[in-house]
Amino acid sequence: MENHQLVLVLDFGGQYNQLIARRVREHNVYCEVKPYKTSIEEIKALNPIGIIFTGGPNSVYEEKSPKCDPALFELGVPVLGICYGCQLMAHTLGGEVTAAQEDTAREYGKTETFYNTDCKLFKGLPEQGISWMSHGDYMAKVPEGFELVAHTDMCPTAAIADEKRGFYGVQYHPEVNHTENGSLMLKNFLYEVCHAKGDWTMGDYKNSSIKAIREKVGDGKVLLALSGGVDSSVAAALLAEAVGNQLTCVFVDHGLMRKNEGDEVEAAFSKWDINLIRMNEEDAFLGALKGLTDPEDKRKAIGAQFIRTFEKMGKQIGEQVGKIDYLAQGTIYPDVIESGKDDAAVIKSHHNVGGLPDFVDFKEIIEPLRRLFKDEVRQLGIELGLPEELVWRQPFPGPGLAIRVIGEITEEKLSILREADAIFREEMHLAGLDRTTSQYFAALTNMRSVGVMGDERTYDYAIALRAVQTQDFMTATWSRIDWELLDKVSSRIVGEVKHINRVLYDITSKPTATVEFE
Repeated sequence: MENHQLVLVLDFGGQYNQLIARRVREHNVYCEVKPYKTSIEEIKALNPIGIIFTGGPNSVYEEKSPKCDPALFELGVPVLGICYGCQLMAHTLGGEVTAAQEDTAREYGKTETFYNTDCKLFKGLPEQGISWMSHGDYMAKVPEGFELVAHTDMCPTAAIADEKRGFYGVQYHPEVNHTENGSLMLKNFLYEVCHAKGDWTMGDYKNSSIKAIREKVGDGKVLLALSGGVDSSVAAALLAEAVGNQLTCVFVDHGLMRKNEGDEVEAAFSKWDINLIRMNEEDAFLGALKGLTDPEDKRKAIGAQFIRTFEKMGKQIGEQVGKIDYLAQGTIYPDVIESGKDDAAVIKSHHNVGGLPDFVDFKEIIEPLRRLFKDEVRQLGIELGLPEELVWRQPFPGPGLAIRVIGEITEEKLSILREADAIFREEMHLAGLDRTTSQYFAALTNMRSVGVMGDERTYDYAIALRAVQTQDFMTATWSRIDWELLDKVSSRIVGEVKHINRVLYDITSKPTATVEFE
């Protein structure tokens, strides 16, 4: 980004590409992820202070494995290779990488590792610790000029370094939490090797973004579809600070939101002088969902109703605001990275504006968060003065509670679910788990069962609680919540929410289950 030092992450197909970039930014250093095919000319133009190679599933000695331009090593820029990236560096610079044999260094999982703390990468770290290994290949020969700076019982080449040129390779993954002191290793690379200044902060990003938005928009008008989620809310707050009443936010309340959510969103933006249009469309959406039980049918009905709502919205905006010059979106950096794969950028950007009627015309799209990861978006929201309960709101699917009520949607079922979900979220917050659990919520099953309440037989619904831990939502493990907490949540729900007589806790990971129920 302009005026900030840049570290470049070259992606060789590893599953942790975004995580590496996030770890770099956690140390106040700006970072971007680019495909390994990025040309040497583009890399030069970006002027990075350091380059990190990600891991990847291939073997470097295979003919079709991803490679980088060898000229990259002539730029005078420090390079850190991780796993496949380490082997690629060794292979490119004259070393030898082979498939590991049974008696050599094939390693997976937590592995005791020994470090040479004279190496800049391990400065100030203990001489041994646990690292996370995941490799079936072995550096049989390291390139000339490199030294062995870490080893395990199985692998003498756990890390290599050519400190004169600033080249480092690690066979393990320092970016994951399983590697002890992995974050400090990355910090050492950034500050001891790349001489980073640490000039990337959300306070600075807020100020520079406000200035850039004002320069771009001028006296034009901006439209943002405000969903109430974290990304669109932070984008709205940033735009409100920048252009005030030149911004129109349209908040579609489809009646499928969590308890009090619509009112909370409206209240959060009352301090800014913007045009906030709240469209109360509950009757229309529930009417479109009536009688539907299949999850895909429900999603399609909601999508179709959104289009009809946007058509109505377009007419209303035309009458109240006039011509719109810019459309704003809450696109964040993971969306940009994913859409850049396999030449899919155009498809992704078109998808993001899908559903808007033709007569909502605009010059250009503004995406003020497109450089930020989710944790940075939350930090920016706090900088902008949004309420913490909004900034730290749990992830919420586009169809809302429609896919957390199993089977047909009714107002009664939605009311039951809202109350149960609010209790679960309140108790998770009181237990201090709301910011450490990746996602948690309640779902109303379509199962009814026999129970006993006040010496009377009941035949009522079962609520299912779901909580997961994940880094990327591609896979997830169920959260091991304390039994005492679950007992408290269960007691409150059956005691306070009518028509619930049973509480279940989902202990299925993804895969085989998905995070959401439908």
